[in-house]
Amino acid sequence: MYNDVEHSRRETCRATGPDLDSFESLTVAERRILERALAKIVVLGEQVGVSIDQMILLLGSGLTVGELLEYLADRGGHVS
Repeated sequence: MYNDVEHSRRETCRATGPDLDSFESLTVAERRILERALAKIVVLGEQVGVSIDQMILLLGSGLTVGELLEYLADRGGHVS
């Protein structure tokens, strides 16, 4: 799972613009929080049939993280 999250983080950074220096400047606690959040998004995506690669494409096409979460919730039949 961690490798998927790390891959997702790196690809998301490439797709959405921030460079890896932004991630590298985070504190250890901030990194753990970010990694847990990404892991939860990956799991949610898997549960509703959206792969990491598809999420990266959505983010790269201009969707915000909030919009991605709404999309995943809608696919899961939840009201956000």
